[in-house]
This record gives sequence, C-alpha cells and structure tokens, in this order.
Amino acid sequence: MSTVTDFINLNLSAIHDNNKLIAEYIWIGGTGLDLRSKARTLSGPMDDPGKLPKWNYDGTSTGQACGKDTEVILYPQAMFKDPFRRGNNILVLCDAYNPLGDPIYTNRRYYAAKTFGHPDVVAEAPWFGLEQEYTLMEKATKWPLGWPQGGYPRPQGPYYCGVGAEKAFGRDIVDAHYKACLYAGINIGGINAEVMPGQWEFQVGPSVGITAADELWVARYILERVAEIAGVVVSFDPKPVPGDWNGAGAHTNYSTKSMREEGGYEAIQKAIEKLRLRHKDHMAGYGEGNERRLTGDHETANINIFSWGVGKRDVSIRVGRDTVKEGKGYFEDRRPGSNMDPYVVTSMIAETTILWKP
Repeated sequence: MSTVTDFINLNLSAIHDNNKLIAEYIWIGGTGLDLRSKARTLSGPMDDPGKLPKWNYDGTSTGQACGKDTEVILYPQAMFKDPFRRGNNILVLCDAYNPLGDPIYTNRRYYAAKTFGHPDVVAEAPWFGLEQEYTLMEKATKWPLGWPQGGYPRPQGPYYCGVGAEKAFGRDIVDAHYKACLYAGINIGGINAEVMPGQWEFQVGPSVGITAADELWVARYILERVAEIAGVVVSFDPKPVPGDWNGAGAHTNYSTKSMREEGGYEAIQKAIEKLRLRHKDHMAGYGEGNERRLTGDHETANINIFSWGVGKRDVSIRVGRDTVKEGKGYFEDRRPGSNMDPYVVTSMIAETTILWKP
C-alpha cells in the first residue's frame, strides 16, 4: 500500500518525458523577513538562472502591492539544487519588480547588486562570512525548544557547543538543515549550538559579493522548510527571551583584496574608522529590535557606542589575533541582529569601506 512519502520520493527522471523538472521560486515577502515560494514545471535541465522564465504573484497577498494593479514580477537571480524534491529539481531565488520593471520597495537585492557591481567594489573582491544565529521554538507555546513549559532551564554555561539531552535541543533539525544546504550547493561552513539553550548558529561563506547574501537567504528558506517538517518554529528575533540570556546575532566577517594582501592591517584600520563615522547609519539598517540585544552585556557592545578591539567580543568590531599577528586578514562586525537583511548589511559594509569618501 502506497504512502504519501512514496509519492514525494518519486524519481521524475523515470517518466517518459524525462526532461521535466520542478522549480520552486522563492522570494522575500512584505515584512522584509518572511519568505514565500511556489512551484512550477519547467523543461530541463537548467544550469543558468538567466535562462529561467520570469513569473508573477499577487502582491496584495504578501503586503507588497495595493490598488487595482497587484501583479508583482519575479526575476530569477540564483539557482540551487532542491534538497526536498531532489533529482534535477531546483530552488530559484528571485527578486521582485512591478510590471514597469522597477524594483518594488522590499527589493533590497536590486540596490545591493548595484553596489557590488561598482568597478571599485569588484576590484576589491569583498569576501563575507555570515554567522546566522536563530532560536528553535515550540509551535504551541512559542517557548524555546527544550525549555520547561512556562519555566526556565539552568543558567547559561553548559549549552554553548554542548552535548547531551539536557544541553542540546533540536540537533536533528540542525543537522538535517546542514546536510540539506550542502546538497543544495550553498557554501555553508559549519554549525554549532549557541550560548542560550535552544539557540543555534550556522555559517555561510566566505563568499564573494552578493553571493553571500543570496546563499544566506536560501539557507534560511531551507531551515524554515526543515523546521516545518519537524513541526518547530524558527525565530530570528534578536532577543527572543528577555533577561539574563544571550540574544541572537548575525556576525558578519569581512575582508577586501587590500586587507588580505601584505600590509592589509592598515586597510583594516582605515575601514574600521569609516565604520565608526557611520555607526548610526549602520545601526539603522542592522535589524529591528536590535537595541534589545546590543546592551553591552552578553558579549555585545552598547548600541549607542562604537568600539573595536583585538580578540574581544564585547565590541562593535572584533579583530582576530591571527589578523594582527599576520598583518593582514579580516574583521568581524558583531553588530547585525539575527533578523538583518544580508543584502542591506553586506552592501552597506562594502559601500562604507570601499566607496564612501569621508
């Protein structure tokens, strides 16, 4: 007797017209953080997102259009293997435009692509390594996974990179996501349990330019899908539980060609000074509710005060000891919250450090 799983696992290449594939078109919804997707059948194989057809959706249903003309057009921008349907099936990351071809207000990728396409930025080949923290929550209670119902676990300490049933909650979801991202072709660097129980992190990169943000958005999509199957909610809130608990960030590691070459430490210091001068501008684009996380406690700097240091984590910008020792390398912007838009954060860092002239 057949089960639903039997049909989900059907191999489409076995059918007579074996060039058919399913393309899941993914885009960012009206909140700027919610992800939407829908599928269509295409003739394959497909190896270039530029050859994929544009599509459309009802913008009123996602909070991205109003009035009589509600059609929003999807432009395919990046393509990945589909770890859920597998075979030749694909995930297609898109950005959104109105029928006149103008980017809609939530399309931050369009503006990021302009920054990363600037000749001065291209020449510096900016690398980004994005550390995405998130919290797994019980669907019914919206309380972190593994926490006593309506109560609190033991204080922080044993959970960071912890092992054991009383320390690590949701590892099966985390590992499933990890492998699914690798299957998809995302440059995911690793995973670890975070300081607050029920909180985890995965890393994307190093990836060049806009690719890092594309990969992080698709990794978020895959995480939401895996958690959906498990019946668990993913929270990107920068401070999901108030009190003496760590918040969730999206630390952004960054380097340019000048920083990676001999004498690069001087370029790093100049970039940090530029970031200091535009601290308020960056904080405005680094995630909503981030002020609840950036208090100066729990390995953060105060949101109102720019700071940097070597090997320190209670600062805005951390420079690694190896970078100082070698005189070149990268630095870490610890300010972005877990709900940041990677298109905004990565393009702001590149624009400030490469293009902006104080």
